[in-house]
Amino acid sequence: MSENPTPNLTLDLKGLLCPMPVVKLAGAIKKVEVGGIIEATATDPGVMADIPAWAKSTGHELVKMEKAGKVITFWVKRLK
Repeated sequence: MSENPTPNLTLDLKGLLCPMPVVKLAGAIKKVEVGGIIEATATDPGVMADIPAWAKSTGHELVKMEKAGKVITFWVKRLK
């Protein structure tokens, strides 16, 4: 996917360490409609593994993830 998905909600998770980015995402996913997308930015390199694992285990879709310097941006789609 070359273009970034349009988010329904954005989260700034920069500066938070594991497990807080996942905890915050898990709470926020309930605030968007099914099919909605959350765009989040984080600086904890652990999210590179944690977010895909969380999405898979909870039945949501990691649409895209990219890293620019120390900032990791990811888009998660609520599927249920």
